[in-house]
Amino acid sequence: MRASSPTHQNGLKSPPTQAPRACVFPPARIVCLTEETVETLYLLGEQDRIVGISGYVVRPPQARREKPRVSAFTSANIEKILALKPDLVLTFSDLQADIAAELIRRGLGVHAFNQRTVAGIFDMVQALGAMVNASKCAGQLVATLEGRLAEARYRATSLPRRPRVFFEEWDDPLISGIGWVSELVEIAGGIDIFADRATQAAAKDRVVTVDEVIARKPDLVIGSWCGKKFRPERVMARPGFGEVPAVEHQDLYEIKSSLILQPGPAALTDGLAELQKVIERWAML
Repeated sequence: MRASSPTHQNGLKSPPTQAPRACVFPPARIVCLTEETVETLYLLGEQDRIVGISGYVVRPPQARREKPRVSAFTSANIEKILALKPDLVLTFSDLQADIAAELIRRGLGVHAFNQRTVAGIFDMVQALGAMVNASKCAGQLVATLEGRLAEARYRATSLPRRPRVFFEEWDDPLISGIGWVSELVEIAGGIDIFADRATQAAAKDRVVTVDEVIARKPDLVIGSWCGKKFRPERVMARPGFGEVPAVEHQDLYEIKSSLILQPGPAALTDGLAELQKVIERWAML
């Protein structure tokens, strides 16, 4: 990182509204603007470092009771964050790029994660562990999660048949599942009908049409509409969907977005478990 002020190790100028604060390693005061870093820090036993969280955080439940909320997802209360005097702010993806840029301009240290795959989630855990001097615990957590995935893969080998799955991340426009979701569908024993789109990080590049879904004949439709309840009756009412096997047999299910659309440990544990329930129920009929 290029230095912009000789008085700071992190090379960032102090915000004009607060006194200069030296960079701290490991950071003692962390603001997390998405849930997965909050969950990971709690699992590492480093939750006391967290001084602010996103309003969308639900895991672990005590985080909402213990930590002040300073942001939504694409917006944040910059002054409230500054008042917390964090050593580090953790963000996620290009959708928070404007927030990150403003915080950097105001003199704060920011790290932006951008994991979109299962391997990327493991890398996030390891990197965050290194940041807070908890690499050993992070390695143990990754090993535990890897073991959970291995068990799921082995369990899936015993399924008598594998369903074709349409994971619907949004309904208007139709958006198919992101990378780690597609991988988890396969690990649980399903076949992601839009696996060819899953490597696309941007949601706009995973938009699919009603005709494409019909043509790929999913046996299961799994909805996880981020921020709103999945409505299977709306899916069944789409023109032409009556000929889709999942609709014909009413195999439409919801997995809450908080369980599977956060690229962190929850997706690899609770999210995967929900996928297994749906897929195994179908396979054993």
